[in-house]
Amino acid sequence: MSEKDIFVLGIETSCDETAAAIVKNGCEIVANVVSSQMESHQRFGGVVPEIASRHHVEQITLVLEETMKQANMDVSEIDAIAVTEGPGLVGALLIGVNAAKALAFAHRIPLVGVHHIAGHIYANQLVQEMKFPLLALVVSGGHTELIYMKEHGVFEVIGETRDDAAGEAYDKVARALQLPYPGGPHIDRLAKQGKPTIDLPRAWLEEGSYDFSFSGLKSAVINTLHNAKQRGETILPEDMAASFQTSVVEVLVGKTIQAAAHYDVKQILLAGGVAANEGLRTQLQKQVEQLPEVELIIPPLSLCTDNAAMIAAAGTVLFQQGKRATMALNANPSLLL
Repeated sequence: MSEKDIFVLGIETSCDETAAAIVKNGCEIVANVVSSQMESHQRFGGVVPEIASRHHVEQITLVLEETMKQANMDVSEIDAIAVTEGPGLVGALLIGVNAAKALAFAHRIPLVGVHHIAGHIYANQLVQEMKFPLLALVVSGGHTELIYMKEHGVFEVIGETRDDAAGEAYDKVARALQLPYPGGPHIDRLAKQGKPTIDLPRAWLEEGSYDFSFSGLKSAVINTLHNAKQRGETILPEDMAASFQTSVVEVLVGKTIQAAAHYDVKQILLAGGVAANEGLRTQLQKQVEQLPEVELIIPPLSLCTDNAAMIAAAGTVLFQQGKRATMALNANPSLLL
């Protein structure tokens, strides 16, 4: 007799995407719906928490209904509900957590709380089976971390940013170059047209450290642009974009390759919103080719940005390990991995 398939409904509302998805056996997407609020926040140059929360309230029921419709399933067929409990914007998280609790309570379905970053890592499980030990490079708007995993559900943060996350640095540099929000995709596109001719710092920090720091780089870009303007010189935005991106990618990839060799891993996973960056993806692929025993997994663009399929994938592992949340589950904006 074959084992019964496990269907997990994932809900994600940690920032400015209202998302729901159904994943089968932790690795197969049955339905995946994302409602983005990008346009609402664009004119403010960043996410406004109050606006994000209101959008989630308006969208959550519609997104859940659309997910069930796409999957052609009834709520009674769901084995567990996985929801992002943190980290994220507290008001935004509360909408997802309470929607998940209401559904779980009404239909007597087990509930699982998921860490947002664990979700980003498990997006890779939807591409290929994870093999341990592995190293995950998580790069997003609020996070830049190197995470070592010996087994499912066990995360060891071996390096993290000491100041700005890579995504934040991208947004701030984009603003200095008068590019729209979010800055990452715009800088990535612009960098392809320019040459990395401007000398910018690389923060390698102390010997053997896998930590990151992008605050000095961001300041160097702003100062270089400001000084050039005062001298009446012109810096081509595409050259600045290329120089900035080269500096960021060199450090991200360099530290990842060092750590992968040191920890003798079988796989390197790329995760998070900045994983959609073409410069980063290309450079990482090139460098990992030098490590013959290591396999590189990069999720498709649709699974790099926030989505609920990744939350359902991570939630499936927790559900199978017997982890359950109670009705006391709450949003935890500073939840640790």
